[in-house]
Amino acid sequence: MTDAPAHATSSFPDEEAVSGRLNALRAGVLGANDGIVSVAALLVGVVAATDDATVILTTAVAGIAAGALSMGVGEYVSVSSQRDAEKAQLEREERWHEYRPDWELDQLARLHMETGMSEATARQAAIEQTAHDPLAAHARAHLGIDPEELVNPWHAAYASLTAFTLGGIFPLLSAVLAPDALKIPLTFAVVIVALAISGTVSARLGHAPRLRAILRNVLGGSLAMAITYGIGTFAGVHL
Repeated sequence: MTDAPAHATSSFPDEEAVSGRLNALRAGVLGANDGIVSVAALLVGVVAATDDATVILTTAVAGIAAGALSMGVGEYVSVSSQRDAEKAQLEREERWHEYRPDWELDQLARLHMETGMSEATARQAAIEQTAHDPLAAHARAHLGIDPEELVNPWHAAYASLTAFTLGGIFPLLSAVLAPDALKIPLTFAVVIVALAISGTVSARLGHAPRLRAILRNVLGGSLAMAITYGIGTFAGVHL
């Protein structure tokens, strides 16, 4: 029996790492994009309505604080609900294995047959998996849950809160430090670059198409800023 190619075996740890960090990656990317777009859109609207530096700075700091806390709490609540649901499903599976083991074995064999296994192979695989760890086997095949890798609400909350804060710093600096005549164009430019970086990082970590992620981020963020700029300009004219 020949050994597997080096490039094949070396890819396994990387694939496992990607799978394990998808939840934090999702929360982090969402938080960073929200921080960039939300704070930038808010500040562009305010700058379009007033050039008061105190108002702009206060709005930026309040926007980042409120947004980061909201994202962190929202992620914690959402992921906690998901984790509770997964644990409830696992507990139900555990009870079923206790009360109807033969039925569960047949179900696992049927699930294997749906993937293309022959009946004999599927049943033998089900028997061996049940002898080793019946709950884990059923959780993965039937529920799509890995009992060893349940989602962590704290990881998602921290990732989202931190990423939102870091993302919001870019438009804050450009809107607060730039000369009045350059605040809006410089904020647009900074945000486009930041969203392109965010899209590149998310695509690279998730092994996804880079250009699609960049375009999605940049177009969405630009649209949000354009709308709030229009609102701010309208409000400023009528103040």
